[in-house]
Amino acid sequence: MILKNKTSILQNLIRKLYTFFLMHKGNMALLLLSFAFLFGCKIYSFKDVSIDYSKIKTIKIGFIENRASYVNPQLSPQLTDKLQLKIASQTKLIRTNSDDANLVVSGYISDYSVSTAAISAQQASANRLTVSAHITVKNNVDNKTDEFDVSRNYDFSSNLSLQQAEGQLITTIVSNISDDIFNHIFSNW
Repeated sequence: MILKNKTSILQNLIRKLYTFFLMHKGNMALLLLSFAFLFGCKIYSFKDVSIDYSKIKTIKIGFIENRASYVNPQLSPQLTDKLQLKIASQTKLIRTNSDDANLVVSGYISDYSVSTAAISAQQASANRLTVSAHITVKNNVDNKTDEFDVSRNYDFSSNLSLQQAEGQLITTIVSNISDDIFNHIFSNW
């Protein structure tokens, strides 16, 4: 009796799906073809992380120092923490403190400066905070080293002091810079 009920429920579900497909076959066919093209050809995936886990298993993430002429004391620890969390949540790499890790990531904040971004009525109306980081990734498996820079600009009203702007922008800065570092290391851009 139970098997008969399960079979009839399954048949009923299949019948409803088939009816739905017939009613919306044009849209469904287009949707299925789109998915097949995008995912089958590897044009797009939701996690575009390309790591050969058979070779790369461990990672060491060093503290990202602040070597800029102006030092925001919150930036280095927050950027290091955000990068560590992003790597832990979006890869299967095991974090270690050993310099013999398969990947060793180190770096420093190289620029943290303010310039005028816009002038209105002979006065600055907007300022621009530029934040740059220099990152080194040593791949101990392939014996290769990759060095790169990431940089972002953040405009803010000239009515705000730098400290006020930093309070509003720090979360965005940390998120953007860590995303840029992560994408450069792990994605095929």
